[in-house]
Amino acid sequence: MSTTAVTQAPARKSRLRTLALVLAPLVALAGVIALFVLTRGAGLNVVPAVPIETVQFGRTILRPHQIELHLRNTSPEAIAISQININEATWPYSITPGREIPRLGRAVVTLDYPWVEGEAYEISLLSSNSIQFTTSIPVATATAGASAATLWSFTLIGVYVGIIPILLGMFWLPVLGRLGERGMLFLMSATVGLLIFLGIDAATEALELSGELSGTFQGVGIVGIGVAGTWLILDAIARHQRSIERNETARRMSLARAIAIGIGLHNLGEGLAIGAAYAVGAAALGTFLVIGFIIQNVTEGLGIVAPIASDRPSIRGLALLGLIGGAPAIVGAWVGGLVYSQPLAVLFLAIGTGAVLQVAFEIGRKLVWKGAAASRSPLTIAGGVLAGMLVLYMTGIAIK
Repeated sequence: MSTTAVTQAPARKSRLRTLALVLAPLVALAGVIALFVLTRGAGLNVVPAVPIETVQFGRTILRPHQIELHLRNTSPEAIAISQININEATWPYSITPGREIPRLGRAVVTLDYPWVEGEAYEISLLSSNSIQFTTSIPVATATAGASAATLWSFTLIGVYVGIIPILLGMFWLPVLGRLGERGMLFLMSATVGLLIFLGIDAATEALELSGELSGTFQGVGIVGIGVAGTWLILDAIARHQRSIERNETARRMSLARAIAIGIGLHNLGEGLAIGAAYAVGAAALGTFLVIGFIIQNVTEGLGIVAPIASDRPSIRGLALLGLIGGAPAIVGAWVGGLVYSQPLAVLFLAIGTGAVLQVAFEIGRKLVWKGAAASRSPLTIAGGVLAGMLVLYMTGIAIK
């Protein structure tokens, strides 16, 4: 037997021993779970007095003389739909794939109903155990279908909301280059305040929407994963960029790019909100959101170019930054208007939260609280942060 074979044998045994030690607790855990199930909860055999049944409503699609409800069973067990009421009147229906919906299964309920444009409707579904699930249509209007014209309309909305205002805000770049040291410090502080406000706003919306999800989806968990995951990924990208970019100009451009990415991910959530408003027929709300976000995103364009105010970036580079910051609004409008999903909306908002907060931390660490200027002008920093937050607060009053 060769020397190599002799040395490999103990190593193989060591690996197998390590694998066995790793698997042993998992096998034992599986045995404990099996024992608990086979003994029906260690002999307690407790049956709830009232069946635990929940339903998560998805899209509601209105076509001429027809209402279509998309829902998912988020109960611990299968449920069966036995009756549907519209405005307290029982109405015939069809359901696919069938009346009984397995746990986490989807179903589509179709009602041939002569709904009236602009009217409100309350729809109640009753299970075979007489548990009631309710959804409402505040203002009935035909749902926009997935067509080339609809897709183009949502694309234009994303352009109006995201790309155009951000590019207009970037036109202030020549003015920024004339600011002194204290003026630039104030501007960077205002950018931090702006991003902090955006992060708080997105986090609040994500948590509110997560509260509407069924417990099965663990909405707060989605928010946590989205925020932490986005922060960690962007932080890893920033650290990698710092390790390969030795030039200060390149580092400032990298920071501007990071701001654009963070704002772009936030605009993904904005586009989702606008698309969803149009999808459910709230056209007035959708128009109001578009106008409000246009005003807000002008200031975001200013924040993107602030780190490169002392440089001479190319037109192509500036256009790319504008696209990175604004184009995600188009994707958000598509998803919100055509394939709206509440869990996906929560995830988008959480991603936007993590992105803008991580970028705010990066700017603050590199350009605001670092260096001699920060120690000389603490009130300038405080005033800048508060000014950035107040600008978006006043914009929010106009939007909401």
